[in-house]
Amino acid sequence: MRLIRKNCCFIKIRLIGLAIFILFISFSNSLFAQTPIKRNGESFVKTSLNAYSFNQLLSNEIKGEGEGLTLMELLDFCAENNFDAIDITGYFFPGYPAVPSDKYINEVKKRAFQLGLDISGTGIKNDFANPDPVKRAADVTLAKAWIDVAVKLGAPVIRVFAGELPKGYENKREEVATYMAESLKECAEYGKLRGVLVGVQNHGDFLQTAEQCIDMVKRVNSDWFGLVVDSGKFLTSDPYIDFEKAMPYAVNLQIKESPIGAGSSIKTNLPRLIKIIKNSGYRGYIPIETLQYKGKPRLGDIPYNPFDVVPVFFKDVKIAIKNEYK
Repeated sequence: MRLIRKNCCFIKIRLIGLAIFILFISFSNSLFAQTPIKRNGESFVKTSLNAYSFNQLLSNEIKGEGEGLTLMELLDFCAENNFDAIDITGYFFPGYPAVPSDKYINEVKKRAFQLGLDISGTGIKNDFANPDPVKRAADVTLAKAWIDVAVKLGAPVIRVFAGELPKGYENKREEVATYMAESLKECAEYGKLRGVLVGVQNHGDFLQTAEQCIDMVKRVNSDWFGLVVDSGKFLTSDPYIDFEKAMPYAVNLQIKESPIGAGSSIKTNLPRLIKIIKNSGYRGYIPIETLQYKGKPRLGDIPYNPFDVVPVFFKDVKIAIKNEYK
């Protein structure tokens, strides 16, 4: 009997110890959960052009089809229109998804510097919502390779996507979020080693609301990870509210012509948007991105021409910035 009581006491002690350990881990996770980015000084912004605004022309150049535009020519355009920087998505480099040669990277970097342009970021196309771990691992490898490219370019941020919720997983969002966070965490850890921030963009896919974006940031729980806050891709009744909620975790932005996506006649309320950015204390680049309407002309029978559209939208953005940051 004495031996039984002794064993019972030992088991109780072990259980108590286990309970304390679990509480400690839970407390530690909550204590060190990712918090909003601490920014010193008043909000300060610089402008950038997301190269995707010239998607068709840049793609034509790479494919050797129709009228095209080289990255060097796009850099000249940015300088002529007085942008502070350019955001060059990875698939506008020849050979993507393979990384470009050091020679090509250095030529782009040199030309940008000669024109007084920063390279505010780059990005890739990936799918971390894919239930196939082999394909997710391949996209992590892709992200790491382009983090190395970002280092060579001098780009401080790389943009990645979450991916679409897979068919058949409509009631398994938690499962998807769990394995997605692991992939993003691996990217952030590599970004930390290489000195490049990783930002996931709300793209109307798995991440459609500010709450979903912030939840993912907290799951990844890395100060080398944050959000690329897209003003045109919050699928909610009031995207501006979500934009405001997400801004404390922003490592970069995407400013679109409409808050509800390409093809909409509803224009972005730029004064309201810029005020949100300033009130958040954000210090960094404001890349703009104009989009070609899929399946139809932009206005009536007028085809999308970024050489006309970008300067007009950029002028409106600059006016809103000037009025808010006076």
